[in-house]
Amino acid sequence: MGRERLSMRKIKEVLRLHLSCGLSARQIARSSQAARSTVADYIRRARQASITTWEQVQHEDEAAIESRLFVVGDPSRSSDAARPRPQPDYAKVRDELRNKHVTLMLLWQEYKEQHADGYAYSQYAEHYRSYKKTLDWVMRQEHKAGEKVFVDYCDGLFIEDAQTGERKQTQLFVGVWGASNYTYAEATLSQQLPCWIGSHVQAFEYFGCAPHAVVPDCLKSGVTHACHYEPDINPTYAELAGHYGVAVLPARPRHPRDKAKVEAGVLIAQRWILAALRHRRFYSLSEMNRAIRELLEKLNTRPLTKMKKSRRELFEQIDRPKALPLPARPYEYAEWKKARVNIDYHIEVDAHFYSVPFRLVHQTLDVRLTATVVDIFLRSERIFCHARSREKYKYTTVPEHMPPSHRHHAEWTPSRMVAWAAKTGAATAQFVRTILESKPHPEQGYRACLGVFRLQRHYGPERIEAACRRAVSHGAISYKSLQAILANGLDKIAQEATANAQQTQLPLHENIRGSGYYDSAEKPPSQGGTINHVE
Repeated sequence: MGRERLSMRKIKEVLRLHLSCGLSARQIARSSQAARSTVADYIRRARQASITTWEQVQHEDEAAIESRLFVVGDPSRSSDAARPRPQPDYAKVRDELRNKHVTLMLLWQEYKEQHADGYAYSQYAEHYRSYKKTLDWVMRQEHKAGEKVFVDYCDGLFIEDAQTGERKQTQLFVGVWGASNYTYAEATLSQQLPCWIGSHVQAFEYFGCAPHAVVPDCLKSGVTHACHYEPDINPTYAELAGHYGVAVLPARPRHPRDKAKVEAGVLIAQRWILAALRHRRFYSLSEMNRAIRELLEKLNTRPLTKMKKSRRELFEQIDRPKALPLPARPYEYAEWKKARVNIDYHIEVDAHFYSVPFRLVHQTLDVRLTATVVDIFLRSERIFCHARSREKYKYTTVPEHMPPSHRHHAEWTPSRMVAWAAKTGAATAQFVRTILESKPHPEQGYRACLGVFRLQRHYGPERIEAACRRAVSHGAISYKSLQAILANGLDKIAQEATANAQQTQLPLHENIRGSGYYDSAEKPPSQGGTINHVE
């Protein structure tokens, strides 16, 4: 069993961190929560594929990158010699050994039952002893200049409604530079994704630069799936990181020492900001943030006891020269969603329906939402961009996305339908006009009118005209009524009745006196009681 391959999205992120950010394999492994050997393997493959700059793969789709990195039949993918052994959960082993009568041999036997290709007992025991030796070790972290900003939340102050008196607790966002301890803080209404992203943008604007890496906690707004080995970064958060050129290095779950810097920063913010404002009443978030900003300036400009310099001075001296410059424009908040294409080739986004090419029916697409546009992607390929609409349950449809038959239907108008029907006859035109006028909106009658046109292909214009004449005379103005008249031949009966009535009329002739003859004053004499009609 070979090494499990990372997803192409993460492989592409590994390449970005290596080629664009210049991070080492160890740092990239920390960011992606993958093995360093795995990261080194992808870097080696990129080098073999002559991929030396991020621009070579930045706009390339994932399938093309995969074909360049992974060659069918690559022996490195199937080498059994290099296959890793299933790793025991040594933390769980330690917890189990605390139970009475549980031995290391018993735990190894259970491990072998689940993993037949696992370690032998001697290796199992040796690895566990090595793990125990690391439990009490504490590594002192040395932060490089301009390298990291640690971010986290804590409970903030309350906002009070001036009219109702209702109080709502805010959240305090805190960001701390690793080397200089330069701090940023702001109050937000929640820890949801829009607030999370907005606070990062405001923090970078406050700093005037960006770090090489951001270390967040495993907050759901930043990390969609908190996994020790392979956490999934929220797509919006990953897009923000790409916009500023930073790497995201989530702290490991249940490892508070990974973010000890921000834990201390949060504690300082609570003492120097929240505690100082505890007696003040705030009626808006902007009012609260103005007060926080004033105290934040005092905190950053206050000389540190041991360093004899303020946080701002240290930041300007240490972090800023090594930090990343800000892009020309701040990041515009964009939310990523998934949407399935309905049978009418539209996707629903915030109760509005946007069209996509009809060939994508039943597929699941990625949707990027900003305040103004809706970008639609299929496997990283941009399909279309719509202007965002706030109208609920309305449709935004592009004619090019429609099938040819639907596009032809969309070209119909009420006047065009009546004009077409008039070519068949006056009764047909009256029938179609009545259908369109009977609906609240003419488009609701399009389907019935198109049905009339299709019936003509089968029955011919003469029968359609006769059937429409009968339907109009009887007030049965509907497609089903017209269809029933044609199916039962009632139009033919009407035609035959008209023809018979014409045939029963006596022809004009000089020998035919007509009925008025017997009403005249001059009547011929009776002969034998018989009236002779013909002279």
